[in-house]
Amino acid sequence: MSPLQDDLFDLSGKLALVNGASRGIGESCARALAAYGARVIVSSRKQDACEAVAASIRDAGGQCEARACHSGDLQQVEALFAGIERDHGRLDVLMNNAATSPYYGPVCDTDLASFDKVMDVNFKGYFFASARGARLMAKIGGGSIINTASVFGLQPGGGDGAAIYSISKGAVITMTKAFASECAAMGVRVNALLPGLTRTRFASALLESDATMGTMLPRIALKRVAQPDEMAGAVVFLASKASSYVTGSLLVVDGGYSIN
Repeated sequence: MSPLQDDLFDLSGKLALVNGASRGIGESCARALAAYGARVIVSSRKQDACEAVAASIRDAGGQCEARACHSGDLQQVEALFAGIERDHGRLDVLMNNAATSPYYGPVCDTDLASFDKVMDVNFKGYFFASARGARLMAKIGGGSIINTASVFGLQPGGGDGAAIYSISKGAVITMTKAFASECAAMGVRVNALLPGLTRTRFASALLESDATMGTMLPRIALKRVAQPDEMAGAVVFLASKASSYVTGSLLVVDGGYSIN
């Protein structure tokens, strides 16, 4: 690879915040961002889980710190960004990745508590983190926001039980486009990653359902479930200057699920 090509993905000197990073896709992406030179802030609800990931990244030669934050608690979200601004004075990359799906069943039976929890974490947390992150990025001339949505945000999926999760991810897709339109003048690019079925603990309800897998797997062109680290390259691309002319885009990484 030539020095010019190498430089396109170089994140040296950049500060990246990844929430929902204690495991799964978020953890894999945090590791990749650090490997390409970024100083990474690993965030999720539990400090000890964040610190375990951060310590592993540091042991591998990366720069990383851990900061606990419940993405569905707006006071914690504000405190997180206030601390980053105080301690670093900048933010270059924000990956909104935290997610929950406490209810799996008929959409008409969705209870209010489950609805609120899904929307608080999967949508409202993303919205206010993006707003706060964009303002901080604007102070240094710009940055990149990456929202983890889902192919289910394009077409509700996961059998007949993932409707409210799919709805929340559809909201993230529309939010991404709205932020991209308004934040471009601030130098902030906003894009969405749309993973397909990925082998994470979060997706275990789908992976362990023979009925769901019997429906979904035949639709995946590559005929397999993704590994979390197969999302990392897309995120490095969206975080780096390799994607300098990309904003408002939906980067689908689903093994061909959505083409069928």
